[in-house]
Amino acid sequence: MEHSKKTQKLVILGMLSGLSYVLMMLNFPIPGIPPFLKIDFSEVPALLAALIFGPVAGLIVEGIKNLLHYLIQGSATGVPVGQLANFVAGLLFILPVSLMFHKFKNTKGITTGLVVGTVVMSVGMAFLNYYVFLPAYTLFLQSPALSSEETRQLVVTGILPFNMIKGIITGLIFVVLVNKMKYWITKRVAV
Repeated sequence: MEHSKKTQKLVILGMLSGLSYVLMMLNFPIPGIPPFLKIDFSEVPALLAALIFGPVAGLIVEGIKNLLHYLIQGSATGVPVGQLANFVAGLLFILPVSLMFHKFKNTKGITTGLVVGTVVMSVGMAFLNYYVFLPAYTLFLQSPALSSEETRQLVVTGILPFNMIKGIITGLIFVVLVNKMKYWITKRVAV
């Protein structure tokens, strides 16, 4: 019986990872935000995995999604800077949701987690883009470095609002999905 549960978990995680990769490909820019920042809903399957199986499962889905993206799509920098940034953003968003849900086991936990996750992702990615990811892009693309003020401006007017918008939209879609799948999720969480 235990072997069957592990197999079922692996199959579900594999399916959610594949779905997450496909959703990552269906991205689009947000008007008023720098066009290189594109929104996608690939965190939704990872959130589902984190809700059902715990935070590590969500991170596994995020990791597989970004690995597939790098292996199939590649990276303009030659190294997976964008995929690493996407993975970290997913981690910062998913962990609070999963931890709050597993603490409270109700809709309030999910909602609180989504709000906290959106704030943590937005602030965390603003900081990490300023100090890590934007300098890495500059280094690997061998492009002229942005001044400190230009970088700050990009982070404040582009990256921070982008992650807030992404967190809010992804959260709303996830809440609708969870409400539609409540029975199935409850059955899986109980297993």
